[in-house]
Amino acid sequence: MKPCISSKKMYPTQAIAEDALIEARTQFDYKANQGPVGVYLCEDCGYYHLTSQGKMNDKLATQLKDGKIKLQKEANQWMNKLKRR
Repeated sequence: MKPCISSKKMYPTQAIAEDALIEARTQFDYKANQGPVGVYLCEDCGYYHLTSQGKMNDKLATQLKDGKIKLQKEANQWMNKLKRR
């Protein structure tokens, strides 16, 4: 697979890109109004990328509203603590 001229990570489907978006939000601590909020189909490479611009992805918005992102973040923090032992 040839890299995209944008140098962004490429995802073959929207569903995989959305999963990566949610995973990124659970793995990293983004400040308010920072970090990826959506996915888009790149006209240059034909693959999907994450973006911090525009409307928030519906799947991400639902999981944030339901508290699932927060719960997964806490689970990830505990897993990281246990791995260090």
